Amino acid sequence: MRGQGLKRIAVLALAMALAVLVYVLWPRQQPQAGGPAFEAAELLADEEAGFARAVEVREFVFPADHGAHPDYRNEWWYFTGNLEDAAGRAFGFEFTVFRFAMMPEPIERASNWASRQLYMAHFAVTDIDGERFYAAERFARGAMGLAGAQAAPFKVWLEDWQVSAEADEAFPARLQAATDEAGLDLRLEALQPPVLQGERGLSPKGAGPGNASYYFSMPRLAAAGEVRFGGERYEVKGQAWLDREWGSSVLERGQAGWDWFSLQFDNGAEMMVFQLRREDGSTDPYNAGMWIAPDGSTRPLRAQEFELEPLATWESLATGVEYPLRWRLRIPALNAELTVAPRLENQELDLSVRYWEGAIEVSGEIRNENVRGLGYMELTGYE
Repeated sequence: MRGQGLKRIAVLALAMALAVLVYVLWPRQQPQAGGPAFEAAELLADEEAGFARAVEVREFVFPADHGAHPDYRNEWWYFTGNLEDAAGRAFGFEFTVFRFAMMPEPIERASNWASRQLYMAHFAVTDIDGERFYAAERFARGAMGLAGAQAAPFKVWLEDWQVSAEADEAFPARLQAATDEAGLDLRLEALQPPVLQGERGLSPKGAGPGNASYYFSMPRLAAAGEVRFGGERYEVKGQAWLDREWGSSVLERGQAGWDWFSLQFDNGAEMMVFQLRREDGSTDPYNAGMWIAPDGSTRPLRAQEFELEPLATWESLATGVEYPLRWRLRIPALNAELTVAPRLENQELDLSVRYWEGAIEVSGEIRNENVRGLGYMELTGYE
């Protein structure tokens, strides 16, 4: 949902949020700069505005659904992962491309710059052993080849930040993103087929019709290539996760933020859970998750089937925001009790949106088996 973040002071119309995006469109990248220009909840609030809606179960078609769905208001390609070099030095990464439709109908203008699609990309690298974190972002119109997404061959890009397939299928693919300060160049290979989240790929986020997204994950991608941090280069390999979502309104009024976890266990199992938090401090009945057993079989997790309990918090010295970074996850139906903790505390992205997203480790018990693993966590709405 792959996410993935930020506090909602008030629910603004999408046009206002996108006006801010257009205002900051021209800077090519903004690493770790200033406070947030807008909030994730504003971009994902309930607003029909003539766009297509995620209202019923649909058939997913691959590789077509790796490409763009331009009639829906928002969409993202969300890659996260944990890597290490031959000496065991550990890294985390996030690379996300977001698409926002500024109006429901195509623009009828002769200009080659005319586009109703706006793209935003976030790129972050965590040097866990070196206790360094770096994040940057870019914006571009979906015009003149500056940014876009296509299914055949699969490619999603914003300028030279991109993920592109090596052949007709979406994977294997090459992920590339770099600035002067940091860079990624990874080959990603799918070890499992797509997993449909929610109800056969329809993931409700609220009670209103269409307050949902179409959502699938690639829960285990083999990753190998290079991480660059400053002038240092590291040959790495590890595991990655892709979340794909699109829809036109995801959050309802009164929902303040969310906590999302992707977990990859050493025994070959995976898990995704998220909870939506309301402005009154309660959690939402539309929380959900998915258990993926080592044999690939899946079991959806409903809100009443799991409990997330924060155990410890961390306050950002840069922004003053306090995040719950250590959690206990209980799932009685799986006889599961897990502890989730950050691999590095300071993994806060302070860009035009502000959220915590970073590499985590997990340990505990599932079905009377001791388990360990790695993953990623996204925390939004804590300002």
